[in-house]
Amino acid sequence: MKNKELSAILNELGRPRVLIVGDLILDRYISGAVNRISPEAPIAVLEARHEETRLGGAGNVCANLRSMEAEVEVLSVVGEDKRGVRLIHMLQEIGVETSGIFTEENRMTTEKTRLVSGVNQMLRVDWEETRALGEKGLADLLAKLPGCIAKADAVILSDYGKGLLCERVISAVISAARARNVPVLVDPKGNDFSRYQGATLVTPNRKEAEEALGRPLPQLTDLPEAADELIAAAGLDSIVITLGPEGIFWRTKDGKEHRTPTEAKKVFDVVGAGDTVIAHLALGLGDGLALGQAVELANHAAGIVVGRAGAAAVTRSELFAALGRRRENVGKVLDATADLDVQLAEWRSEGRRIVFTNGCFDVIHAGHVRYLRFSRSQGDVLIVGVNSDASVRRLKGETRPVNPMEDRLEVLAALEMVDAVVDFEEDTPANIIERITPDVLVKGEDWRDKGVVGTEWVVKHGGRVVLAPLLEGRSTTSILERASK
Repeated sequence: MKNKELSAILNELGRPRVLIVGDLILDRYISGAVNRISPEAPIAVLEARHEETRLGGAGNVCANLRSMEAEVEVLSVVGEDKRGVRLIHMLQEIGVETSGIFTEENRMTTEKTRLVSGVNQMLRVDWEETRALGEKGLADLLAKLPGCIAKADAVILSDYGKGLLCERVISAVISAARARNVPVLVDPKGNDFSRYQGATLVTPNRKEAEEALGRPLPQLTDLPEAADELIAAAGLDSIVITLGPEGIFWRTKDGKEHRTPTEAKKVFDVVGAGDTVIAHLALGLGDGLALGQAVELANHAAGIVVGRAGAAAVTRSELFAALGRRRENVGKVLDATADLDVQLAEWRSEGRRIVFTNGCFDVIHAGHVRYLRFSRSQGDVLIVGVNSDASVRRLKGETRPVNPMEDRLEVLAALEMVDAVVDFEEDTPANIIERITPDVLVKGEDWRDKGVVGTEWVVKHGGRVVLAPLLEGRSTTSILERASK
């Protein structure tokens, strides 16, 4: 389908309610730099600088759906431990209905800790156990299931093999959903797809499909026959096979098929790409799209997330940008919501290196011009963050700013080396830096000993920090002092 057609479909896409039944995982990232070998053993020493937790497993599917503004409910189990509490809290923070998450005594909540140096993963440490729900937990889940499905427009079985999706749970979900004509999508685990008997579709990657069939699929021409076998084995309506750089292949039980080429411009990290695909398929099918339309949108979304570090999610505005929908009546001054997201996604889809710098820029002078020209030279596009009026007053005193924010934004936008300007309310640009995640962060060399805000975030995500030379004797403060004499 043409991108213009997909943009129109996305524009009309509703916000269906999706029920996710699956294994929740807490993803933890510890990042830093390796500069030496341990004297205790021949191993690298990671000098940790940053720690972050994210939703993994079925939680990442939830995050992808919420990012696209769907209503989301999850049925799962966690342990009575700090990891379980943290997982539930993180889901609630993004608006997921969590009353269907049960806790079990003596159960360990799954956590995967990744040690990362720069952009390279050094080691993964897993805390987990695989066991089925206890009888009470199983009975409680099965009792709650019909009410959840009654409200759902689509159901996802997110199987990470941790024990929740036993035969009784899978069968109950599929039976209840199909009785109400609700599509059931499965992210499968293991080589026996017949355990998902009667589901609407499964979404294996190529390796998973090969393991289920017991033979390799080296050629694209092998896929139709393989798809028919897997559909027959599990009584499916259709199958969607993700092929990495070769895109996505889908086929229905009545022989309709298509292969959608990949939309990825660059591949940084494939972690969570499968979660993105099944989330967007459920979003589309839950809102009544044809399978081919849902696959096209899912393919574009996956093309965005594989260009980012770790499990990630895509917003509607980012997907619009990836489809080439241009912003109307918007210049260089961007609103820090949808406009910014769309522009960032557009630049990233074109493979551009994004540079960010920030400041008050109250009275523009030659030092500012040289500084901004240097900043622009570090990449392909330059975004300038500008402190709001209230923020400037807190930093500089009640007599500042001399020029209101609207004027400062307009003047900066008129400079040829500036590609976009965006304001922020906080005293530091930490939040807007994390929002943008630039490839290059620039600050004046006078910040060398102060510590540049956002350094850890940018370096962790594969970027770099550059200190710009300053034009001696030029500053807004000195200009104002001379003017007052």
